[in-house]
Amino acid sequence: MERKAELMTVFVTGASSGFGAAIARRFAGDGSRIIAAARRAGALEELRRAFGDTILPLVLDVRDRQAVQDAVDTLAAPFDEVDVLVNNAGLARGLEPAQRADLDDWDAMVDTNVKGLTYCTRALLPGMVARGRGHIVNLGSVAGSYPYPGGNVYGATKAFVHQFSLNLRADLLGTPVRVTDVAPGLTGGTEFSEVRFGGDRARAAAVYEGTTPLTAEDVADAVHWVVSRPAHVNVNFIEMMPVAQAFGPFAVKRTT
Repeated sequence: MERKAELMTVFVTGASSGFGAAIARRFAGDGSRIIAAARRAGALEELRRAFGDTILPLVLDVRDRQAVQDAVDTLAAPFDEVDVLVNNAGLARGLEPAQRADLDDWDAMVDTNVKGLTYCTRALLPGMVARGRGHIVNLGSVAGSYPYPGGNVYGATKAFVHQFSLNLRADLLGTPVRVTDVAPGLTGGTEFSEVRFGGDRARAAAVYEGTTPLTAEDVADAVHWVVSRPAHVNVNFIEMMPVAQAFGPFAVKRTT
């Protein structure tokens, strides 16, 4: 038996595009109230125009700890009791090996993928525990499990997301609050690769040439599914890839 989505208030970070926008639309289409948080006001306003008063646009930089706390503390009814937090805001920058990587890129990934996720979680979790209901869905990545050249800090941040999710569940034992890590693989139709390659659209498009990758809607469907399980069911982890993607052999450098 699925939970009734119309009773939910869902807080989605990174809601201006990609996974976040698709997740917001998926839940709003069911009648849920959506707090759509992101830095780009224009894209959030488009969501509000599409779904009306069920969308609360929230211009927010999750890297700003005080801004996150202030935003949560000032939520007004009917958006003040958040049932689901989707920690989606995140990015990858650069594919240089660690010895040549740009430290600004590393900082950006840690600040958003790790710190931003923890700030939002810490701000909303006490209310969930006090109300006796809630679900935190963290967007991880297959990069958190499988390393690849140039993945260095991005993969490390997603490994953090996975371990943090498991540890949250350990802390929350005895409460009804649920935690899930959703870890997608190759996904097209988002800004992910453009951001990684510094806006180089041709290089970003080449990543997906000749494949049928996952879509943002596929990921949104997975998030919706885990949230709509019966209240006694916690889906710890979902790892998903397109059939065009699989695993490779270990790399071995041989001398001649």
